[in-house]
Amino acid sequence: MSRDLSVGLVADWLVTYAGAEKVIAEFISIFPDSDLYSVVDFLSDDNRQLFKNKKATTTFIQHLPKARKKYQTYLPLMPMAIEQLDVSKHDIILSSSHAVAKGVLTGPDQLHISYVHSPIRYAWDLQHQYLREAGMDRGLKGNLARWLLHRIRMWDCRTANGVDHFVANSQFIARRIKKVYGRDADVIYPPVDVERFTLNENKEDYYLTASRLVPYKRIDLIVDAFSQMPNKKLVVIGDGSEMSKIKSKATSNVDILGYQSNVVMQEHMQKAKAFVFAAEEDFGITPVEAQACGTPVIAFGKGGALETIRPYGVTEPTGIFFEQQNVVDIINAVNQFENVKDTILSSDCRKNALRFSQERFQHEIDSYIKDKWSRFEERKKIFY
Repeated sequence: MSRDLSVGLVADWLVTYAGAEKVIAEFISIFPDSDLYSVVDFLSDDNRQLFKNKKATTTFIQHLPKARKKYQTYLPLMPMAIEQLDVSKHDIILSSSHAVAKGVLTGPDQLHISYVHSPIRYAWDLQHQYLREAGMDRGLKGNLARWLLHRIRMWDCRTANGVDHFVANSQFIARRIKKVYGRDADVIYPPVDVERFTLNENKEDYYLTASRLVPYKRIDLIVDAFSQMPNKKLVVIGDGSEMSKIKSKATSNVDILGYQSNVVMQEHMQKAKAFVFAAEEDFGITPVEAQACGTPVIAFGKGGALETIRPYGVTEPTGIFFEQQNVVDIINAVNQFENVKDTILSSDCRKNALRFSQERFQHEIDSYIKDKWSRFEERKKIFY
């Protein structure tokens, strides 16, 4: 770039270190002098170190009652809140958005690149599913929720016009961006810390699933399936609102470990016969981490998994897909895996995972931003 540029980084909310936050952390690595903005910032000290100890400029929602734990209940206020963040001093705005970050206000002399993990899931094609799972698909509360989501959809479409370039985290999300915003998106896969995981070809006789225990992850289906396969062991790592439901379904061959440290998670991933994944994810980092350990993946064949797993039947396969989110399909996929597992090599799994490394992401996103800024400056010269 031709001169020192001021860069502003915008997140939806900073409360943990998941996919959207990992992208922000990589942005900070590329632009260490950048300023950080977010609707709320409740990062722990350990997680803040991953952000070079930066603290975000936040919105009024930061100071509302119970915002630390209940920040998502303030979603109806977030469109207004994100628009109150003043980023006017920056040349480049980079937002990492799965909710409202892309709606930050920018001017004609600012370049806004939005890295989108998904248009607001619960406002668009997944609205009906989310309302059912929240028990808000009927009655007065349900009607109010539908009206609020209707308003959010209108705001979401309008603010898409303020983004100069969309970057999607998968081809699946690029198609969703096209459907929702009518905009093309370039695809740069998100960063996965594959070097944190080491290849292990000596597998033990158990299957693993790991995630937050929330409805759309469909851990309940996996546990149901293994309850009907008593000769096959399943280990479940994670915690969340579905814990009691999942415990009630578990049989003696299912070990539910709850939340575990990264070290314990890595050890189980390295030794598992296969990782089982039943969610429809925008990208899905955990299956890539499993492959980095040399562990094959048995996954629901929809969403980002189609781009991160090489299914049995192609060269150098790394897993098995099942077609429907139901118990029968999971059982059939596990049985198919048992029959073909010797043809799915740990070394191929590791090789496939390396396509999604942090170094690759930094190189691709840095080159992308430099190219878009250069073109942006050239266009400005035409008008001045």
